Amino acid sequence: MADKERDRRITDLGTLKALAHPLRMNLYRGLLVARTATASQLAEQVDEAVSLVSYHLRKLAEHGLIEEAEPQSEDGRERWWQPASDGVSIRDEDFRDAPEKAAAHTAASRLFADQRMAMYRRYLDERAHWGPEWNTSADSAESVLRLTAAELAEFNAELLALARKYEERGRAAEAAGESTGRENVAVHTYTFPFRV
Repeated sequence: MADKERDRRITDLGTLKALAHPLRMNLYRGLLVARTATASQLAEQVDEAVSLVSYHLRKLAEHGLIEEAEPQSEDGRERWWQPASDGVSIRDEDFRDAPEKAAAHTAASRLFADQRMAMYRRYLDERAHWGPEWNTSADSAESVLRLTAAELAEFNAELLALARKYEERGRAAEAAGESTGRENVAVHTYTFPFRV
């Protein structure tokens, strides 16, 4: 795909359910990081059988979340995959018009939050192996703000724009052959109202 969508907005229940499967979400995330991979490479990452991974990759492709990529090797038997967009966007307003859709959206959101927390816990468990430079740079913080709904939307848009700025900087550096010292960095934010 020459020009990928920035974030594909998922609005249908079938696609949401296809992505909201623990293994499929891990495979999708793995492809976002690798940009292209085979079922064998992804199977090794997730410690599952190649046949099972191939099945789930085909399901993701059926919903347009991933697509076949140009072969990266001479082995014609290998099927290469890539994300169909730079990411996905799943918004509450697209799933609140029916109880089944709202329940599916909540279940998917919980799965994604659980997987993100598992990533952070893994980092905490492996922190000693990252060294002082990475541990000093990594952060965990909580802020309590008094905002209107409109201000929260503006705040989220600014956070996303900042993340995209650094994502583009990293991709440009790698394209220029400057990948030394670069690691995958997860940025998870949750902004939500609450009352005490």
